Amino acid sequence: MTAATDRTDAVGAPVPDTAPQPRDRHLLVRRPAATLAAVWLTLVTAGSVAATWVAPYGPLTQDLSASYSGPTGRHPLGTDQLGRDILSRILYGGRTSLLAVAEVVCVFVALGVLFGLVSGYRGGLVDRFVMRCCDIVMAIPLVVTLLVVLAIFSRNETAAMLTFGVLASAGLARVVRACTRVVRADDYVRAALIAGLTPAQVVRRHILPRVIGPVLIQASLLAASALLVESGLNYLGLGVQPPDPSWGGLVTDASVAIYQQPWLLVPSGLTIVLTALAFGIIGDSARDAASDRSRMAAGSWRQMITRVRSSAPKPSPEDDRGASVLRVEGLTVRAAGAELVEGFDLGIEPGEIVGLVGESGCGKSTVILSLLRLLPPGVEMSAGAYTLTGSDALRLTERGMAQLRGRSIGYIPQEPVAGLDPAFTVGSQLVELSRHHTRGGRRQAVAHIRELLALVQLPEADRVMKAYPHELSGGMAQRVAIARALIGDPQLLVADEPTTALDVSVQAEILDLILSLRDKRGMAILMVTHDWGVVADVCDRAVVMYAGQTVEEGPVREFFRRPRHPYSRALLNASPTASGFREKLPAIPGTVPAPGNRPPGCHFAARCPRRQDECTRRPITLTRTSTERAHRCLRPEPITEALDVTAR
Repeated sequence: MTAATDRTDAVGAPVPDTAPQPRDRHLLVRRPAATLAAVWLTLVTAGSVAATWVAPYGPLTQDLSASYSGPTGRHPLGTDQLGRDILSRILYGGRTSLLAVAEVVCVFVALGVLFGLVSGYRGGLVDRFVMRCCDIVMAIPLVVTLLVVLAIFSRNETAAMLTFGVLASAGLARVVRACTRVVRADDYVRAALIAGLTPAQVVRRHILPRVIGPVLIQASLLAASALLVESGLNYLGLGVQPPDPSWGGLVTDASVAIYQQPWLLVPSGLTIVLTALAFGIIGDSARDAASDRSRMAAGSWRQMITRVRSSAPKPSPEDDRGASVLRVEGLTVRAAGAELVEGFDLGIEPGEIVGLVGESGCGKSTVILSLLRLLPPGVEMSAGAYTLTGSDALRLTERGMAQLRGRSIGYIPQEPVAGLDPAFTVGSQLVELSRHHTRGGRRQAVAHIRELLALVQLPEADRVMKAYPHELSGGMAQRVAIARALIGDPQLLVADEPTTALDVSVQAEILDLILSLRDKRGMAILMVTHDWGVVADVCDRAVVMYAGQTVEEGPVREFFRRPRHPYSRALLNASPTASGFREKLPAIPGTVPAPGNRPPGCHFAARCPRRQDECTRRPITLTRTSTERAHRCLRPEPITEALDVTAR
């Protein structure tokens, strides 16, 4: 349910693609230089392959009457000293030059990927042996080696290009090895091994697709170098021998006649330069698209800012409660024309704990990200009112909202370790946040962090601060996440499934800790959970969401005793605590409708046992029976039917 791990969960349902994805699919369209480079490479490659049909003359056809002519109607790019058409010789020469580039790239990719995958996946002695061999190969001088190969194999350009590919593959092997080592440590790779897949299957199905991107980038950049090397060898007369055409040989012919006809150098030289430049641009564009930093640069930062729009305010019921820590009215979140959250209302008072409950895909995480104004690019939020600790969060700039995050509103993620940088110790990261929020010195920040770690009941604070994230247990990591959320002394704490991945005993400790923090600091807490036991233990009120809407709201004790909405009753019945020993646990048939496919009436109608025709004809409004209780149903559950489930 966190934004970092799964974009689908981040918006609460399988939502249409967001902004960064079209950037990858339409890379060439979004980058004019890459578009021109791709068009040029396509034209040159197609013309060279089809030279037999598209070239106006043969590569050796002579017209002595037009020797050294400039561009004319018969010869668009002019002729050489023997009257041979330059355009035709460039097209035929492209076969030689581009074929040499293809040979280098094929050897480069084949050897680099093979040895990189083996070294990165196997590790140990194999890794050390392969890397030492790569070090030796990278130390071999390229130019000298190519000259030796050409001397041994009697100016065989193919042998020289294959040698070039072998020498260059050592660098790619190191890149692939680094990527493989990172991917191999991912949980899904370990799960594949546990499931019984062989190493070859794991590498082919799970690791190789992850390293293809860097391989393509390196291959395109090498292609530019290979073209320049091949042209240089032919310029020196060490490759293809006259009269067969090659791009480097055409430059040689032009240099001989530089005083008689300077134009000859333009077509051949410009072809080499533009082709090499096109290879480089394609590689640079692919590298930039794969880099997260490049996406943040050059104006794309604006796309990362959540778009906020103020809608018409809704009349809110009058109550005599104190000033709210959080008050949001009519919150609506849209993406690609679909509404992810529809007219959501929520108010939290100081010291109050509110539980946000619902199945996956109901929009709970979307609500959290909206409150933080950290929605994915392409997702827009609007609300009639959004007040956070007395500030109008709808009218704040991004800089103003950034000042509220961590100070007015704290966040506890579902996966605490994922929010810690594995390259730094826990203490260094917490001290950095403390200095940012308190504006104090390092000594004051360290003392502050020690106090917080003691507050969250973490013994041996110094040892924890010196540890790296991977050295923490689940319970310790969760306590560190709570301490981090408390650094700015927020008035509202948002906890996204804080006990899901913990065992029962640790869950109880974390819940007790949250309650004690509420009592000591008077914080308001928004608890997102699937666990009704958590709601019963710690929450004062419960808000049930379904398909982006609030379907019921009320105090926890009344809610457990007399749920009014059929969905709330179905969720409670599906709780293990509501079933007896060896009784079959009831399940709700069907699934939550995806955004864009939700029915016009009651979103729960397709799964509701009490539905009637009128339930699907028009939108159902949220009916308030009191200042604290509300439900969205035309035929609510009778009050006389009480569940045999009570909150502790």
